[in-house]
Amino acid sequence: MPRFVPDPEVLRLGEALAALRRERGLSQAEAGSRLDMTSQGWGLYESGRRPGLFRPDVQRRLTGALDSTPEALALILGGAAPEPPTSTAGVESRGRDFEALATGSKRLEVRDDALSPWAEPGVVLEYQPGLPPRPGQGCVIEMTGGAVRVRLFERSDANAIHVRGAGALDRWEVIDRREVARLSAVIARREP
Repeated sequence: MPRFVPDPEVLRLGEALAALRRERGLSQAEAGSRLDMTSQGWGLYESGRRPGLFRPDVQRRLTGALDSTPEALALILGGAAPEPPTSTAGVESRGRDFEALATGSKRLEVRDDALSPWAEPGVVLEYQPGLPPRPGQGCVIEMTGGAVRVRLFERSDANAIHVRGAGALDRWEVIDRREVARLSAVIARREP
């Protein structure tokens, strides 16, 4: 059986992706987890063994997980040094303390165990107002009456938002859209 040899151009693009990831101080596992991908899956892109790395949508997805852009990836590919991150949006890592807030983001401290073990009391969540959450991502729901709920987003439709975490992660809640002033994605968690 012949051995797989990646295309040299794909390999160079994968190496540029690896340089961008390292500049952000992330492991392959940390970068992959931001996309619900394993470290091995991320490593396949960096080694040029996963197809699609030249596709713009794939590049946006991968560089977005690194709080970067496909343009930054192209600059590295062209020989420029990786630029430091301009935002901490989506950054989460145990043992590191990120003080800077992403532009326009807000913080909220978890006060109960409704989201345990995802977020224990004392965890500070950083969220981006108006940024739609992905399924399984934490979200902050600002209600029309002024109340604020922190939940795990599952899905939404024209009439309702479906979330988990009202007292336990296995408990589902359906919230009428007319009661929601704003739905925002959690972009970072800070452990106490």
